[in-house]
Amino acid sequence: MNWLLLCRMLGLLGALVGGSMIFSLPWAFPACGETSTFESDGFYGLLASILCSLAIGGTLYWVGRSAKDASMLRKEALAIVGLGWLLAGILGALPFLFSGTQTTTPGPSDTPIVIPLGLSDSLFESISGFTTTGASVLTHLESDGDPTTPDVPRCILFWRSFTHWLGGMGIIVLFVAILRRLGGGGKALLRGEVPGPMSETVRPRVQQAAMVMWAIYVAISVLLAVVLTVEGMSLFDALCHTFGTMATGGFSTKDASVGAFASGWIDWTIILFMILAGTNFSLYHLALSRHQLWRTFRRDTEFCVYLTLLCSATLLLTASVYSNADDTSLYQSFRAAAFQATAIMTTTGFATTDFDQWSDASKGLLLMLMFIGGCAGSTGGGLKVVRFILFAKIVRLEIEQAFRPNVVRPLRLGGVAIDKAQRHQVVVYFCLVLLIFLVSWMLLLVIQPGTPWQGHESDRLIDTASAVAATLNNIGPGLGVFGPTHNYAFLTPQSKILLSVLMLLGRLELFAILVLFVPSFWRSR
Repeated sequence: MNWLLLCRMLGLLGALVGGSMIFSLPWAFPACGETSTFESDGFYGLLASILCSLAIGGTLYWVGRSAKDASMLRKEALAIVGLGWLLAGILGALPFLFSGTQTTTPGPSDTPIVIPLGLSDSLFESISGFTTTGASVLTHLESDGDPTTPDVPRCILFWRSFTHWLGGMGIIVLFVAILRRLGGGGKALLRGEVPGPMSETVRPRVQQAAMVMWAIYVAISVLLAVVLTVEGMSLFDALCHTFGTMATGGFSTKDASVGAFASGWIDWTIILFMILAGTNFSLYHLALSRHQLWRTFRRDTEFCVYLTLLCSATLLLTASVYSNADDTSLYQSFRAAAFQATAIMTTTGFATTDFDQWSDASKGLLLMLMFIGGCAGSTGGGLKVVRFILFAKIVRLEIEQAFRPNVVRPLRLGGVAIDKAQRHQVVVYFCLVLLIFLVSWMLLLVIQPGTPWQGHESDRLIDTASAVAATLNNIGPGLGVFGPTHNYAFLTPQSKILLSVLMLLGRLELFAILVLFVPSFWRSR
């Protein structure tokens, strides 16, 4: 392991995180129109966080200043990615700690007690932001002057949402930033993010292609912010919801999430842009470079399956919601179903209604969508649509070979042959996700007291399973006590740390975090 190079790269990342906090400072002033008074706690908390992050980043960079870029191999790349995201989560937690941001916790006789965010709370909120999960421990986001419901400073809310936007494309940029120094190692890591036929994005000039995708990401974000502002949102709300939408994150500035705006125009706008964010960004690049927008998307198998699944889930949810609600029109059912199906499948996690009140069949369908996720190369989480396509083809091929063992049939997707190594990778990934889900579910049942469920163990089993699925797949809200009208504040510090690790595992597609726990990974070459 090249420790000097590792320190230098982590130092640069730490300085980047600290520098990005500057954009949140203006929102502490009344001039921004979002607060009537100067939010001194938030401002000075952010300022202290910036200085601390720059100091840590500068120290790490100074330690590794003599490192040579040419010595970076795949091992260093994985270490930089895994430790870099951990460092970003730690530094991103400082504004919550230093500003004294408060939340509430159940007290005697269920009376809420106002407490400042602790270390585990701040880490949970920060990692949830950077990994675009959207799970929160903050219990009251809007100001009403009630001392029993603590207000969150606007500048801290902005930083909270901005971590989404940084994390949405951040992982792709992080890989690409070190790609030219890694050679084949970097390309292999990118193929792990974009398996199978999506390897077309991995080209010798991949750094240039990534910058184009970043430009597309920024351009679509600007467009969405403008549209939301025109539709009635304040600039602050528009920016924060843009960050959450384009990063498929889900942090909102309202306690009722997007549902607080009660606007059909806003709902359909966010639905459209969630779909765009859950699409492989390399398709936008290819469509622009080839000047064949419609043909590029129409010929992409994953995109077609992605839309088919979304439409099918929407129709099923619409039928279920409409048939089980007496005072809801067909249009209202369709709008709510379309929003929640898109928000869950793209792993955004916004809500316009309390879907925990829907039928068991509807909640089961949403739970399935949590695992599917968006397209490879998108900002969405989950297992990715392309992996499910490949897994279905692999299963079908294995079944056929059971009664035709001598038949050699190539496995193809989008006209591209899938070799045995790629098949093996897909199967291993499915098995690892299933194993991590089951182990984490059992562990959460052990370390989390059953008080919130008050003896309803069947609810506890489902709720904790949904919490593990929601964090591992970077969704945010789960079911029951983790549903869209609740949050994760009541969890023990141990449970919050466990779920934070799951967020990182899901966002980095397992291996960049798992290798950190292998002793041989840290040995010298």
